[in-house]
Amino acid sequence: MKAARIHQHGDATVIRIEEIARPVPASGQVLIEVAATSFNPTEVVLRSGALRDLVPVTLPLTLGWDVAGTIVELGAGVRTHTVGDQVVGWIDGAAAEFAVADAAALVTAPTAIPLADAAALPLAGSTAWQAVERARLVPGERLLVNGAGGGIGGFVVQLAKRAGAHVVATAGPRSRQAVLRSGADQIVDYTTTSLGDALDGQVDVVLNLVGLDEPRSAALAALVRPGGRIVSVTNEFETPISERVVARNDSAHLAELVALVDSGTITVEIAERHRLSALASLHRRSEAGGIRGKVVLLPVV
Repeated sequence: MKAARIHQHGDATVIRIEEIARPVPASGQVLIEVAATSFNPTEVVLRSGALRDLVPVTLPLTLGWDVAGTIVELGAGVRTHTVGDQVVGWIDGAAAEFAVADAAALVTAPTAIPLADAAALPLAGSTAWQAVERARLVPGERLLVNGAGGGIGGFVVQLAKRAGAHVVATAGPRSRQAVLRSGADQIVDYTTTSLGDALDGQVDVVLNLVGLDEPRSAALAALVRPGGRIVSVTNEFETPISERVVARNDSAHLAELVALVDSGTITVEIAERHRLSALASLHRRSEAGGIRGKVVLLPVV
């Protein structure tokens, strides 16, 4: 089978599309014929080696954390799924034609959207779910989503609106319409307007989705009213009102997200679709700030 792998850390040139043996599911695992994986900017950091102390990996490594596909083989002891089931999950090694995964990490794929598009949901959707959950939003509160145009941002905006928040979102011109479709009440174009000038008073909650240096973190924190709070999925803020969320793989959360997709409460918007051979190019574009929204990769070269 074909797989996107790295044999060493480095720039995007270390990504190779290779022919490797199809994996065999161990006890408690299943083999998935991959319909799609998705691109996550965190993989750029993993590929570079910057996460080697926090997330040690064994090289060579098949990339890809999100998977949507069809189960084609069961390992011993698997009773929760059957061959032919269409599933989604947050796994390792999904950037390939086939992938193995623990059966417990997989949930039934949504039926309201194409199977390949469901690959956009696991990591970004779970991160958004856990960040909004940590924000403890009260209906009517004013929430500022910083970085709403990214892959996580669209899910955050939708989940925050579902919780009853008034959502102010930062987004550039390329992602403005997508963020509005997600339900944002107000868009602040960070390329032309300062948040301090755009906001009429302070906000109750800031949910930060982008990496910030200390001065910009302090400026964002100053926009929060006394008694408010900050939730960040990237860097920590030097303030006691801030919490940092490190997303965890939780199949129960993913199943709830799937139910929201199937009910039409949450939409999954795909910004781009590519073949697996485009992965190195996507890494370069991400490093240059050239990607918005969710990008799906089909396991063909």
